[in-house]
Amino acid sequence: APWRALHGAPLIELSGDQDFQLFLQRNLEFTRKIREDVAALQRVVCDTFQLCKEEELLLVRQDLDTAQAPLEQCHKRTFQAETCFSQIRAGLRIYHGSLATIRDLLPGHAGLVETLQLDMANLSSNIQQQMEDLGLATVTYPTENQDPLPTFSSRFHHQVGGFFILANFQRFLETAYRALRHLASL
Repeated sequence: APWRALHGAPLIELSGDQDFQLFLQRNLEFTRKIREDVAALQRVVCDTFQLCKEEELLLVRQDLDTAQAPLEQCHKRTFQAETCFSQIRAGLRIYHGSLATIRDLLPGHAGLVETLQLDMANLSSNIQQQMEDLGLATVTYPTENQDPLPTFSSRFHHQVGGFFILANFQRFLETAYRALRHLASL
């Protein structure tokens, strides 16, 4: 089918742009660092609370109010950088706020959580700047977090909620990483 050949064609406005390729390489590394920090927090949750396997916690998950940021625009066949970048930024904002739950849960690791939040804010800012440089539409979010933090009915639910916030964030980062890598390969 002739349209399949077009699916792999480079995006005209992005292919060959050296500044864009440099942006992608830097932010692939940045995303990898964020993923490693989230994985470190996941190990702490596992070691501290013995919450390590998602399948063992699925029944409890139904009772929790944990956000999962969508990224379907980053892996559709009709991939568009503008909508994918917008979803990445919106997701980073959601998880940035949700990490306050992790800071409360793991006060001894507040420094790592704060570093992670700073890295997330910087990644979002980098993406916004690149979108502006490419002439893509951007949304500017208020600096204060408007979204309420999840509430939990018990300490155990707080721990499981923290587990799922990190698990969801890790999946989100993996998809964002694949999207950036896909753009870099065009």
